[in-house]
Amino acid sequence: MKEYKVVHLKLGWKNRLQALEDILNQYAREGWIVKEMGNGWTSAILERDKNR
Repeated sequence: MKEYKVVHLKLGWKNRLQALEDILNQYAREGWIVKEMGNGWTSAILERDKNR
């Protein structure tokens, strides 16, 4: 079974790519996988196995 999370990304104006990378790496360490990114990188839908 899968579980999903919607994350609102607050990246700021400076170092947007580094901020995005840091946020995604943080969730990846928790087992989350990006399934879809919102327009303008404002949100992301994450997925992981519920019984991990």
